[in-house]
Amino acid sequence: MNYTLLLKQLEEMLAPESYMISRMANMSAFLYEHMPNLNWVGFYIVRDGVLKVGPFQGKVACSDISFGKGVCGYTWQTGKTTVVDDVHQFDGHIACDSASQSEVVIPIFRDGEMIAELDVDSPFLARFSPEDVEFLEKCVEFI
Repeated sequence: MNYTLLLKQLEEMLAPESYMISRMANMSAFLYEHMPNLNWVGFYIVRDGVLKVGPFQGKVACSDISFGKGVCGYTWQTGKTTVVDDVHQFDGHIACDSASQSEVVIPIFRDGEMIAELDVDSPFLARFSPEDVEFLEKCVEFI
């Protein structure tokens, strides 16, 4: 997969838009379309003391996730990207879609504070390579 080209396309697509929610909506659609073997791509936004579901592609999602709960809450707690090769082995995993087998969650910071996360799920075990994760981490810089 040519991640350099995809990053350039994504950057050009997002360039004219300054509103974060619109950028998230288009990014989730772009990633869902261009990365194979995914069943959910979306954002959770820190609001009112929980992670609130934001723009996404895929099946209906969990609306609120508490600090430290599931993979998203764990990422919020640690402030670091979390890659889970088998979500069934992750203690406290929240199963919004029973088809999900692996997951990557990337925190998004503004002025040193986490404001949101990119959450990407796959129906395949160990779907996310280090190259995939690096690409996704570069993508969230556009938010």
